[in-house]
Amino acid sequence: MQPDPRLVRHVVATTGLQPAEAARVIEDVLAFHQEPVEAYVRRRHGELKLHGAKNAEIFTTLRDELADRPVAAPDLSERQLRRIIYG
Repeated sequence: MQPDPRLVRHVVATTGLQPAEAARVIEDVLAFHQEPVEAYVRRRHGELKLHGAKNAEIFTTLRDELADRPVAAPDLSERQLRRIIYG
């Protein structure tokens, strides 16, 4: 999917990137935000665990991060998050 040409022009005008670079950055950002909720939760849980966070802190962080996404994910309970991670 090609990014909206108006958005590419805007990014070019505001950053000084070349059109091809701006399009690639936009595509990367869109792909990042299209990650399914379940995949995001599993990935972030693993990242936070690697940094020594405990589950209580992780679940709070995940809920906050999911709510702040451009298209907010559903408000998942701690139990729902656990089921995504541990099955």
